[in-house]
Amino acid sequence: MKTILEANRLLLRQFEISDAENFYELNLNPNVIKYTGNSAFKDIDEAKEFLENYSDYRRNGFGRWAVIEKSTNEFIGWCGLKYDEKLDETDIGFRFFEHFWNQGFATESAKACIDYGFKELNLKTIIGRAMKENLASVKVLEKIGLQYDRDFDFDGKEGVIYRIDNH
Repeated sequence: MKTILEANRLLLRQFEISDAENFYELNLNPNVIKYTGNSAFKDIDEAKEFLENYSDYRRNGFGRWAVIEKSTNEFIGWCGLKYDEKLDETDIGFRFFEHFWNQGFATESAKACIDYGFKELNLKTIIGRAMKENLASVKVLEKIGLQYDRDFDFDGKEGVIYRIDNH
């Protein structure tokens, strides 16, 4: 297990092929993917294939990471940074099992990722994208210090981009 970050209640580590079942289950919940523009994996094999082909760590030196609750050693979701080559932007993203919502895990893990991005990766700016109607994600972005930057088209829906600069 390659742990990248440690927060108060959480460990963030690189994805492993053994996470396939959790990935499949996470995206199976329509409430979890409602505002993401993603669809559910058709089966565990498709989730496994996604993980086998996940190249962000090798290509960029960072990516999305599995979030593990320290007290139970349970996979509760993912959080991390993603570099978009076309836009030359790095964004913060997170997704958690619904029964872990409203417990501060997204905020705690995302804040740790922002700190890591600035202190360890020397990023200049990190953005966060959300559908405007996804108030919970917008609230997390604001809690971790990002500020509204602009609106954008999020797969045909109203989206917002928040940003934070490394000072």
